[in-house]
Amino acid sequence: MSRTKVRELAFKLVYSMEIQQTDNLEEQVGLFIEQNEIEKEETVEYIKDVIFGIKKNHVEIEDIIKKCLTEKWTIERISKINLSILKLAIYEIKYKNIPYKVEINEAVELAKKYGEETSSKFINGALATALKHMKLL
Repeated sequence: MSRTKVRELAFKLVYSMEIQQTDNLEEQVGLFIEQNEIEKEETVEYIKDVIFGIKKNHVEIEDIIKKCLTEKWTIERISKINLSILKLAIYEIKYKNIPYKVEINEAVELAKKYGEETSSKFINGALATALKHMKLL
């Protein structure tokens, strides 16, 4: 399975967790892996790392997202799809040292596939601003 497909699976779980707001992450991750018949250990580890990493660092990740927004926007106004994409991308850039150009491209593609018409532009702009706040640009 390609890294893009694995990232897409991780996005789907991040989105699911965003909607459900459950505290039992271990159970949700296990069910997701089972339902999607994910058997490759590397893929399972990646998905677990993303979910538990975003949870562990959620305050800092959400703070970065808030800094990307204009005065008229709040994090609550961001669609759950866009918010999930941003959380995944920021986590991978900040904590997994994925090259930001790769991550932005992947995030924009997810936005085109799952988001609204303007999602890809929003994600691209928000991540560009996030990079400045993380002092990567």
